[in-house]
Amino acid sequence: MKPMLLTDVTDTPIGEEWLYETKYDGFRCIVEWAKEEPILKSRNGNELNHLFPELIDFCLRIYDQIKPFLPVTLDGELVFLTNHFKSEFSMVQKRGRMQNSDVISEHAKRFPFHYVVFDLLQFKGEIQTNRYLKTRKQQLTKFFNDLKLPTTINGEDVRLIQAIENFEDSETLWHTIMANNGEGIIAKRRTSKWISNLRSTDWLKIKNWRYATVIVNKYDKGNGYFHGGVFQQTEFKEVVIFRHGMTDEERKTLVTFFQNNGSKVHETWELEPSICVDIACIDFDGSKLREPRFHAFRLEKNPEACSWQQMQRQLLPIPDNIQITHPDKPVWPEIGITKDGYLHYLQTISSYLLPFLHDRPLTLIRYPHGAPGESFYQKSSPEKLPDFVTTGRMEEINFILCNNIETLLWLGNQLALEFHIPFQTIRAEKPTEIVFDLDPPSVDEFLLAVSAARQLKEIFDYFHLQSFVKTSGGKGLQLYIPLPENAFSYEEIRIFTEFVCVFLCQQRPDLYTIERLKKNRQKKLYLDYVQHAAGKTIISPYSTRGNNKGLVATPLTWDEVNQQLRPEKFTIPAVLARIKDIGNPFRNFRDIGEKQDFKSVLHHLRNS
Repeated sequence: MKPMLLTDVTDTPIGEEWLYETKYDGFRCIVEWAKEEPILKSRNGNELNHLFPELIDFCLRIYDQIKPFLPVTLDGELVFLTNHFKSEFSMVQKRGRMQNSDVISEHAKRFPFHYVVFDLLQFKGEIQTNRYLKTRKQQLTKFFNDLKLPTTINGEDVRLIQAIENFEDSETLWHTIMANNGEGIIAKRRTSKWISNLRSTDWLKIKNWRYATVIVNKYDKGNGYFHGGVFQQTEFKEVVIFRHGMTDEERKTLVTFFQNNGSKVHETWELEPSICVDIACIDFDGSKLREPRFHAFRLEKNPEACSWQQMQRQLLPIPDNIQITHPDKPVWPEIGITKDGYLHYLQTISSYLLPFLHDRPLTLIRYPHGAPGESFYQKSSPEKLPDFVTTGRMEEINFILCNNIETLLWLGNQLALEFHIPFQTIRAEKPTEIVFDLDPPSVDEFLLAVSAARQLKEIFDYFHLQSFVKTSGGKGLQLYIPLPENAFSYEEIRIFTEFVCVFLCQQRPDLYTIERLKKNRQKKLYLDYVQHAAGKTIISPYSTRGNNKGLVATPLTWDEVNQQLRPEKFTIPAVLARIKDIGNPFRNFRDIGEKQDFKSVLHHLRNS
């Protein structure tokens, strides 16, 4: 069985006969599930089980739930979600090239993939392909609800099989795709039937093209392809090979330019950097622009301006409804980061940062002239807000809620460099996590925070509590114990936090203190449990800080919390490189919180 295929079109069809879905950039996959272990098959019929052990493990865990519905056949996409509307194809491609099972297994732990299901082809052994799409979609939704599997996409969800979300309004979906830099949109006729190996006009794909400006430097007469690149500092780096998208006149013009101004070696003409063009593409895989097509000449463009940095910005454009002012303004001058660089950080990190900001009343610290410099706190929302910004009222203050990428970038444009959040959402009166703030006297005593963190983890482990750790973005560390939402009061949590901090101070009175007055702390590490209360805030994971180094409040693995750990390592560029290397150490934070057995801990402390 080979998948039904999509037809490329330029314009989205409009009408009641159409349903719309997000187009995800991954591996098309049909799942045939008849026995305990399902079979994952590529569009060419190759088995993929060995490449995605995390999905196989998940399927085995839910086998007892799904067994009454088997045999089942699903059609979908294997994806690495960077947000709810985008899959990172370079990561998918990287997994697809792996061969060593140990390497695959380690990659699966750090970068778990999801299977996004958009069609139900067989259910309880009964073939569904001859039914209308709308009927199959209804059956799929009911099936996933019965299994308690998600019917909307969430990259943070540990349930690695998710049904795609369907939209009635293509315009709203397209705007969201653009804002989140997704690959495109799919339109499907409600009455379409599933036909194997057919490229159907009932299923249409509309791509979200990006445009990158490159310097054309080679022409291969033998195959008709042009080569182009950009400057990465002083080095010319080739990023594209293209031939499609040009009219005969445009091709002739470019070939003539090479013949008149270039030099020929065998069948290849080479040209000094002199002529720029815009290339339409769907993404960059780390080496080359993907699906490149010639778009337009840029004869007015200075080739020296065609830089790696400019290309990265063009491939990750700011949404049209965000007005950016003074993008070249220095924000962290000591490390060369401008406002545009900060906005690029926010876009790149948004899928890691936004889950922690979602529905949390924000306390912002804004630096209107960059960091370090004059700053001010902002809690109250201004009266006039863009329509994409939502607010929530708490303690007589109307707070901004940062629930989407547009709001994040809007705040970034105002140079809100620090995002401080309370321990509870706007909907709840009780905290969703316990946080210990380990605050050494200065950065020179940072290792005090390291030793305290390791000792605290031993206590957490004793109580069978799963914990997380991050840098503060300053001189300390912050430890998190996620909890079920709205389950335990601040007063109940205080029983635990006070016990832990007092116990630690009793064990090492020479190192740690709970003394509130700085002058009485005698260079000891301050364990602040009083600050964990309603109305108090803490810096969000992945928020930048307003210090001159551009440090980030960075989630760590527990293995990193050792004598070699230094807070100044976690700058904006380092964190961007880090997430590509080790992923997100706070992955599954909320799911672990929902399963955390804090009730037993309270019972133990109250009765000891």
